[in-house]
Amino acid sequence: MSSVTWFVGLDYHQAFVQVCVMDSAGRMVVNRRCDNSVQSLIAVLAPLGGKVCAAIESCCGASDLAEELVAAGWQVSLAHAGYVHKLKQSPDKTDWSDARLLADLLRVGYLPQVWLAPYSLRQLRHVVRYRQQLVQARRAAKLRVTALLRAERIEFAVSRWTKAWVRAVRLSAALGEQGSWTVNRYLNEIERLQQDIEETDEQLEALTRHDSFVLHLRELAGIGLVTAVILRAELGTMDRFRTGKQLSRFCGLSPRNASSGLKQADAGLIRFANNTLRSVVIEAAHRLMRLDPHWRQLGQSLKGRGKPGSVAAAAVANRWMRWLFHQLRSIAV
Repeated sequence: MSSVTWFVGLDYHQAFVQVCVMDSAGRMVVNRRCDNSVQSLIAVLAPLGGKVCAAIESCCGASDLAEELVAAGWQVSLAHAGYVHKLKQSPDKTDWSDARLLADLLRVGYLPQVWLAPYSLRQLRHVVRYRQQLVQARRAAKLRVTALLRAERIEFAVSRWTKAWVRAVRLSAALGEQGSWTVNRYLNEIERLQQDIEETDEQLEALTRHDSFVLHLRELAGIGLVTAVILRAELGTMDRFRTGKQLSRFCGLSPRNASSGLKQADAGLIRFANNTLRSVVIEAAHRLMRLDPHWRQLGQSLKGRGKPGSVAAAAVANRWMRWLFHQLRSIAV
């Protein structure tokens, strides 16, 4: 009995987990709810014995449960939520059928898997994404200030968001009493958010002080703390990618194929990607074209052939990520 392999589909919910157990022939042994705890899941499989291969759809809380099950001796795969959602298009969708589908896909080797990030990396992602939320909130507050100034048709001779500009906005009588009151609160909010961002940057600096991946990235021209830490948090390790092309595609930097029949064409960058990761790498490409002679030459060559600056930057980002794959895959992280 110990040589038997059981294929388990786990339909994860915060309140419970639907568990489906199949044997290698596709016969369903168990399909029922249990508590959302490792002990309850182990209790379901304990009477059966043998090896356990489980699949759980990637969602909030699933990674933590998967890691606990791995520590308990299970072999666990995270299923790609987007692809699994497409496979679940059924007029009679239930937790019972979802768990059965996950178990069956794992059994036949068709489960679309995603990488299970280790605990330390998931902790780093919390801080990185908190910083992103702060930056987005600061941007929104700045847009509200400029919108209010535009509504009152007020302009200043100095550049926006310099200290002189902020001082002029605070002291502007043209805003009126209520306009000044509103703008000053927006500016106070921006200052508070800026302070929070700086404190978060200090936390990121401390978390990655001895991280070889981040340290190597920061040695490159045009790559600072924020870019390096975001790449570390979102990519994890280069071992999860087979080629530089796969890494570039993961970052959303590969051209999307729009071919049909005799028509062969590209249609911009692929749409399905981590938008934050893609934007950070493209921003880094703009800096690389200014600071690094090799990438500057490539960017100028593309622009010389009539490519817009944004297209040239995306192409440089694509090439740079492929180059970075070979530079970082030997680093132990």
